[in-house]
Amino acid sequence: MHTFVLVVHIILAILMIVLILVQHGKGADAGASFGGGGAATVFGASGSGNFMTRLTAILTALFFVTSLTLAVFAKKQTTDAYSLNAISSVPTAPAKSAETSPTAPKSSE
Repeated sequence: MHTFVLVVHIILAILMIVLILVQHGKGADAGASFGGGGAATVFGASGSGNFMTRLTAILTALFFVTSLTLAVFAKKQTTDAYSLNAISSVPTAPAKSAETSPTAPKSSE
């Protein structure tokens, strides 16, 4: 899931960069970006500004959602890595006492 969200995040970032660079400024003519005045009718009577502005807003909202999702994944991964539950305890055999051990030195009384 983490990889899928990361791939979507990168694709959204690239799409946003391309879409923002294609847009024209407020003072620019609608036909200046597309090479002619007739090209503005492709996006409807209002021109390309309204369509591209809405598309940019949608991509930005999705980008924020994927950013927050990746932040949650990163926090969970960091918490799991540094928690005490991640440390595996190996059960050890109880230590033998010195009195029952055959190699223990005999005490002279």
